[in-house]
Amino acid sequence: MASLFSELQVRDVTLRNRIAVSPMTQFSSPDGLVTDWHLAHLGSKAAGGAGMVMVEQVAVAPEGRMSTTCAGLWNDEQGEALARIARFVRSVGCVPGIQLGHSGRRGCVEPPWLGGGHLPADHPDAWEMIGPSALPFGGVMHRTPREMTRDDIAAMAGAYAAAARRAREAGFEWLEIHAAHGFLLSSFFSPLSNHRTDEYGGDFTGRSRFLVEVVEAVRAEWPERLPLSMRFGVTEFAPGSQTIEDSVALARLLKPKGLDLVDVSFGGNSGQAQTPWEAEGFMVPAAERIRREADILTAANWNLADPHFADAIVREARVDVVMLGRPMLANPHWPVYAAMVLGQERPYDLLPVQFSTWLNKYQRSRVNDGFGHITGRAAEPDAAAAE
Repeated sequence: MASLFSELQVRDVTLRNRIAVSPMTQFSSPDGLVTDWHLAHLGSKAAGGAGMVMVEQVAVAPEGRMSTTCAGLWNDEQGEALARIARFVRSVGCVPGIQLGHSGRRGCVEPPWLGGGHLPADHPDAWEMIGPSALPFGGVMHRTPREMTRDDIAAMAGAYAAAARRAREAGFEWLEIHAAHGFLLSSFFSPLSNHRTDEYGGDFTGRSRFLVEVVEAVRAEWPERLPLSMRFGVTEFAPGSQTIEDSVALARLLKPKGLDLVDVSFGGNSGQAQTPWEAEGFMVPAAERIRREADILTAANWNLADPHFADAIVREARVDVVMLGRPMLANPHWPVYAAMVLGQERPYDLLPVQFSTWLNKYQRSRVNDGFGHITGRAAEPDAAAAE
């Protein structure tokens, strides 16, 4: 029986446990280049015991960024900067993953700490947004995108393929395509944002077409031996959105084209969505259904911080991987904390030897809270102890 701390092999890649760090946009990449901030941010989670660390969505084109300071992979210089992160993550026994995406009509915004709204069209750093249809998202994202032409769509599939090649050359071992949260691919699949009347709109086949073409283009560049996943907005929590049945059908369609795992999340294409933000594991039922009905590996996101709950959904074969964002921001050593809570032997062995040697030697007795604070009397140091 699988558990949170069992290995998972996908193609030729083995995760040391089922804990993965979700891609989290940092809005800290001038000219699309990741920096020392990203190395420290992602490196701490890799060294903290996770099975995989996923780099934030990197834009496949300049206009695919969320903000002027978001990461990209549309040129080789950006690939070289990302390679340093892949090397470090791998060096501590963690699988380096990276997410490719395009923000579509949700791009060209300020960082969230400045409000997160669209830059005015006449702002010197603004760019033209694109989408499946000329429909604004609404609210603070009020600008109307340009409807993409067939040539735009073909060029964008090529941009995804080129970014996949750069990710391969940078040394990443897991690739994810972002098709959730109202970004470009998600907006093509959702009937709320795709009002096209050509072959890229309308029914399920039309709304799926661009996603299928992107997966095919990416798989042509991404090695057969390496896993490919898609973060997929399976529902909008809004009337008139794609159904779970649609999402199951898309997973079935993409699996034989080389997709290995569906990273289940919400669509994010409607400002009127009634998303149950406070509910524990609110995306787990959808992930479980896709896993069962499409016969494909799934990952769940959102409100999974309780180790008992996270372990249970893996043990009960509801999901295969648990994706954590905020819990890992609060405690980069969350896997160690979870191992303690769940009674795993030698939990500090999840950490690099530079940490585990001393923590195992003077291991305290029990866990106290969700931030990994521990209580109890430490063993007395001997004369050979390091400072």
